[in-house]
Amino acid sequence: MHCDRKRESRVTEDMNNEHPPTNRRKRSPLKIAAYAGFVAGALFLVCVLFPDPLVNWFIKPQITKALAEAYPAYSIRLSAMNYSVFQNRFGFEGGEVRSADSTLSSNVGSFSVSGISWMHLLWGGSLAPGDFVKSVVIAHDVVLTFPPSHYELRFKRLSVSARDSEVVVEAVKLQPLGDDEQFFARSKFRNNRLRLLVPQARVMGLACLELLHGKNYRARSVQIDGASLDILLNQDKPDSRDTSGLLMPNEILSSIKGNLQVDRLSIIDGRLQYAERFAVGAKPAVVTFDSMQVLAEGIANHGPRGSAVVIHAQTKFVKAGMMKLNITIPVASKECSFRYSGSLSGMNLSALNSFLEVSDHVRIKSGVLEKATYEISVVSGLASGTVQGVYRDLTLGAIDKETGSEKGLSNAITSFIANVLTIRKNNVPGSMKIGAVNYLQLRDDPFFQYDWFALRTGVRDVLGL
Repeated sequence: MHCDRKRESRVTEDMNNEHPPTNRRKRSPLKIAAYAGFVAGALFLVCVLFPDPLVNWFIKPQITKALAEAYPAYSIRLSAMNYSVFQNRFGFEGGEVRSADSTLSSNVGSFSVSGISWMHLLWGGSLAPGDFVKSVVIAHDVVLTFPPSHYELRFKRLSVSARDSEVVVEAVKLQPLGDDEQFFARSKFRNNRLRLLVPQARVMGLACLELLHGKNYRARSVQIDGASLDILLNQDKPDSRDTSGLLMPNEILSSIKGNLQVDRLSIIDGRLQYAERFAVGAKPAVVTFDSMQVLAEGIANHGPRGSAVVIHAQTKFVKAGMMKLNITIPVASKECSFRYSGSLSGMNLSALNSFLEVSDHVRIKSGVLEKATYEISVVSGLASGTVQGVYRDLTLGAIDKETGSEKGLSNAITSFIANVLTIRKNNVPGSMKIGAVNYLQLRDDPFFQYDWFALRTGVRDVLGL
């Protein structure tokens, strides 16, 4: 009996040792929430106070990977990165983009990207066009180099806002890689050297998300302010006699994949200088077009039958006469076919000497244009049409090629033949000569130059040259 009590006592003691009593209370949900909030707040504070190391260690590799997957034809390198939590803005000290086929290389100075949905990149996600709905990209000192064409394009500042459907580009500069002699030396045939300066260009109503998909290029309007284009043709080399080179606007439009639509493009207070040189390093023949105002409507690469791009322009020609121009380019045409017409107001014809003295070694000594008009149609690269001009008292003087002087027997004889036997001194109603336009597109003819060359054939026919 006594032994049974001892045994029962030991069992009770063992049970008490296995499950010792406790006086600790369970944590309340409120305290757990407070603790979690403290941890989250601490992490947020770390991100606010020390964001740059975190984004360079964790976010930047994910962005680089996502861009590489989205654009496999390009290699992309991003410099040091920073992040603003409150503005959701990533900043970069610079970047580089190279195409795999070496047709493009680019360098960007500092740039920033804000408003992108990026959190899913942390979990292995990838960038999609929808992530850029509210995005704004601002880049400085952008340089795009195109080795095959030996040109580079620079922007001082570029702003792309998907949020506002707008693109603004400032201080645009297109120029050759090297000087004029280096540019012309790359080809045994004549070529056009272009230099373009644009203080500001603005694209409004841009369908940014469609642009990211790469299928549609739509904008409500494009405005270019103060553009200046300088064209120089080296006539000291032969043309290639090949019409398969430079494309005309409708040919360029038809070659674009996807859908292009720009309702309105305007150029405000532009300037164009066209020049031809006839020897290496020689002074070129020059014509200028100042105070240029251009409006183009209906720019597209697809459309119903009869759709056309319509361009209206007016400019001060050689600082003397007001020239007006209208161009109609069929949208559906895949060849060099279009129509253009225009007029030139009264002016003193001696204003053309900046070109004629160099190109033809002749000087206009007197002559007044009252008015000129032209109508030209281009079909498959062949321009035909008419030029009419009313002018009076035209007198020419032959000049020496080297000195520009009219002195000398040879120049006197040439001037006599030109004034008496060749040129039409007056072209007035009653004895009006209508000039015939006849010009075939050559490989080196860009659009504006082609229009100018075709018009010149009609002018020469009126003058009798």
